Amino acid sequence: MNAAKRKRAAPQRNAVAAMPAVRRAAPGSAARPPVARPAIALGNAVPDFSLPATGGGSWRLSDARGRKLVLYFYPRDNTPGCTLEGQQFAALAARFERAGTSIAGISRDSIAAHEKFRAQMRFPFVLLSDVDSLACKLFDVIREKNMYGRKVMGVERSTFLLDARGILRNEWRKLKVDGHALAVLEAAQAL
Repeated sequence: MNAAKRKRAAPQRNAVAAMPAVRRAAPGSAARPPVARPAIALGNAVPDFSLPATGGGSWRLSDARGRKLVLYFYPRDNTPGCTLEGQQFAALAARFERAGTSIAGISRDSIAAHEKFRAQMRFPFVLLSDVDSLACKLFDVIREKNMYGRKVMGVERSTFLLDARGILRNEWRKLKVDGHALAVLEAAQAL
């Protein structure tokens, strides 16, 4: 087997990458529509994934098992809605802790941008950098948006609540920021 074939045949280490691949038509054959990667679903375990985290190193979903977990996806650091959302989660962090629930914010910003944002806002929880959109695709939060009259693909503000075994128990999509963190806390307390 030559080096190019070995490289293509190498096993994927990331659970997201190990999901069924998009099928491509063979040269000369009729093109078929691509097969979409399945998104996570309520009541199912979320596949393990790893992302760079503030504070250094990597954060792995499987390391969060044993506690409930809030994963909140937001579009960009240092924007009004994302700042307010982070501040509201931070204001309730002690109550989430008493409810046995960890919090992690995820966006496609760099880890350097996350470090500055977290320090400036004094967030008591980790921010995860998803520059390759692995978790964003897994949770199906990339959507077409209209930005200044242009169509762009961006993160749709969404939050997911996992139980201590990593099972998705609740999700909020297309949410309004103000008061959202409290609604998530109430759901975590009820788990």
